[in-house]
Formats: sequence, structure tokens, C-alpha cells
Amino acid sequence: MISDDKRVLGFVGLGVMGEPMCLNLAAKSGAKVICLDLRPEPLVRLAASGIQVAESLAGMAANCDIVFLCLASAQATSEIVTGLLQHWGSALENATRRRIVVDTGTTSLATTRVLAQRAQALGHAYVDAPVARMPAAAVSGTLSIMVGSDAETLRCIEPYLRCMGTDITHCGAVGSGQVVKILHNTLLFETVHALAEAIAVARRHGVDGEVLIGAIELGSADCQAARVQGRQALLPRKYPNDRFSTRYALKDVSLALELAEMANVGVSVGPATAAILKRGIEAGYGDQYYPSLYEVITDVKEAGC
Repeated sequence: MISDDKRVLGFVGLGVMGEPMCLNLAAKSGAKVICLDLRPEPLVRLAASGIQVAESLAGMAANCDIVFLCLASAQATSEIVTGLLQHWGSALENATRRRIVVDTGTTSLATTRVLAQRAQALGHAYVDAPVARMPAAAVSGTLSIMVGSDAETLRCIEPYLRCMGTDITHCGAVGSGQVVKILHNTLLFETVHALAEAIAVARRHGVDGEVLIGAIELGSADCQAARVQGRQALLPRKYPNDRFSTRYALKDVSLALELAEMANVGVSVGPATAAILKRGIEAGYGDQYYPSLYEVITDVKEAGC
């Protein structure tokens, strides 16, 4: 447990990742944590663990020094940040304390920059700290967190980030955390796309997918995607609804294509992966684990593979 400096922490967005992150923050920080979500179920569970539930965003803003967000869309993030800033007002004009917003979700670079500028104009700080790894890592507090922040603000929030993650990467100024996270995710989706195509081709030629993955793991193409998504999803063709969905994967790849366009870099792999993810959504796999893109590549049921 870190030393309690009497700060009050807020946490908004208690989904598959956010709920265990909030729980770890409260359990390990020693600080008072107040949570908020539109759904009552996670609020009931966290209240049973001793975490205070905010009656409203205004109530959270009035009490919290640092607010963590883990929301599914840029629109939701913008709405919450706008509401917080309205309640806080200007720390410069009102001679009030500086507050910090920490966005742990995956948000577009353009939105991140706009929100950061609004916060800074009022004398507050905005940090992008998107997280990576599976929901199990959120539960165990072993997330990888990519941070865009100035050094002073990072020193202030890092002890709290370490309550939720074991690997904290300072990527640079505000916005750089989102750039790194978006590209990280997109590279993974592109790799799984390539694996799915390779397995489909191998099976059509009578080679068992297990044999292909085993050979990949022994060669230069070995990667975590083969060992995790390959073995857990592509080989058994299992795509549970409680894992990172095709819909969310398309969102992240689309953000990566936006980054490439902003940087005037021509890319070819990302558009192909975006296209296959779109086809997956159209085929009804939008809420299923994104390796379901395999089913779009081939609908042939290979006997014995």
C-alpha cells in the first residue's frame, strides 16, 4: 500500500477493465476512492468492497483531486471531462487546487489534444494513460500502461498507476500514450489477421493448424499472438463475448488509420485489417472476440483440424 497523501480519487467507467482497476486502486492506494457508472451492478459490487459511490458527476467533481476514466468511446470521455471541468472551473482565477484527469481508455489523438488544452487553460492537468493486456491483468493489477504526460504530473500519478499496472511506459507529452497504445493494438490485430489467413490456407492444403502454429513458435515468426490468440481462439475457433470484441478492434484500427493520415504516411496493412473486421461485423461477429475474423476468411468446416 502506498502512503496516503489524503488525496481523494475518482473512477468513472466500471466495465470489464474499469471495475477491477478501480478495486485495485482502492485496495492498494490507501486513498479514498469514489466511483461512478451508468449501470448499477458494478456500483453495488464496489460499494460492498467499501468503495464510495458518487451520487452524481457534480458530487465527484466536488470531492476528487484526481479522476480516472475508463470509458468506451471518445464521446463519453468528452462528456465526462467537460462536466468535470465545468464543476471545477478555473484553478487560476479562483485560486483553487489543480485537479488531474487521467484517461485510461483508448481515445483519438485529436480528442485527447482538445481535452488536454481545455484542462490546461483552466489550470488543471490532463493525462492519457491507456492500458493494455487482458481483463485478467486488470484483475491482478498487472496491466501495461502507456502514459502521455509532463514529468511533474507523471510523478504525482505514477504511484496510483502502479496500483493497477506493473509496467508504466512514459511515451512523451500528452497524446503520445494514445499514439503508442493505438499502434500497439493495431499491430496485434494485423498479426492475428495474418495468422488467421495462414491457418486457413494451411488447412485447405490438409495441414493441421496445430502443426502450423507449433512450427511458427519454433521459428523466426514466433510471437505472443500465435501463443495466445492463435492457440486460444484461432485453433479452437472459439470467440467468447467477454473478450475484446471485433467492434472495438475496428475502432482501434480506424484510429490508427487516422494517425497515419494525420502524419501523411501511406499504409496498406491497416486498411486490409479494417476491411476484414468490417466484414466480420456485417456477418454478425461484432460483439465476439476479434479473432472471429477467421470465420470471414473461410467458412469451410475442416474435418479433423
